[in-house]
Amino acid sequence: MEERKGRESVLKSLGMKATPKRLAMLAALESARVYKSPEDVWRTLRRKFAGIGLPTVYRNLDELEKGGIISKVMHSNRQLYYFFCRHKAHHHHFVCISCRKVQDFASCAEKEIEKEIKTSIRGRVLSHILQVNGFCEECAR
Repeated sequence: MEERKGRESVLKSLGMKATPKRLAMLAALESARVYKSPEDVWRTLRRKFAGIGLPTVYRNLDELEKGGIISKVMHSNRQLYYFFCRHKAHHHHFVCISCRKVQDFASCAEKEIEKEIKTSIRGRVLSHILQVNGFCEECAR
């Protein structure tokens, strides 16, 4: 019950309605320790919401990602995946391409990247996203 209220307040703080479908999407992603495709989320939700369509899931996941509630995982297969990240402080993600586990790491080369961009192409960095793909300890064995 407490978790539901937390999800409701996060949605409301972003000016989003706390609809049963959005709350269920957040719950499905929050309970997973791995990234999920929109189809994975849709399969989970259609047990509770028989008439939910895949476009609704895509639209809501996109809105939740733009609001910063969930993170988009970029995959080499060019499909979209999403992950609920509990940490709001600046950090990056290591994504296991085998078991789909997502782990946080704090190391960041932001200053070096900004300097390189400014020097080499005379640009200005406004933001960045770093995702490292590989095999976690278990999958590397």
